[in-house]
Amino acid sequence: MSAVAAPSVELTVTPSAAVEIKKFLASEDDLPETAGLRVRVVPGGCSGFQYSLIIEEESKQGDFILDQQEVRLFVDMFSAQYLNGITIDHTTNMMGSGFTFENPNATGGCGCGTSFSA
Repeated sequence: MSAVAAPSVELTVTPSAAVEIKKFLASEDDLPETAGLRVRVVPGGCSGFQYSLIIEEESKQGDFILDQQEVRLFVDMFSAQYLNGITIDHTTNMMGSGFTFENPNATGGCGCGTSFSA
């Protein structure tokens, strides 16, 4: 009888993204030690799905909990299938600054880079 591997999710947070995430977390008042950043996929955008980043005080049942660059991330089971292998970065250019997502699972995207299809 072979053991069935539990599903997992791997995300990469670049050092520049980690700095910005830590700034967000530090700006929140009275966050408990259990707090982290929820990374998820929600329906919407011009390509079908879009990324969502939300600070939460604690994980929820069934979440994957990852530590990247000293940042705690929460990923729900639904989002994990679309987020496995992504890299979260933070860039600044002429258009402004913000988080970017390099997603090897995406089959298409939109010109603005905020949504994708899978």
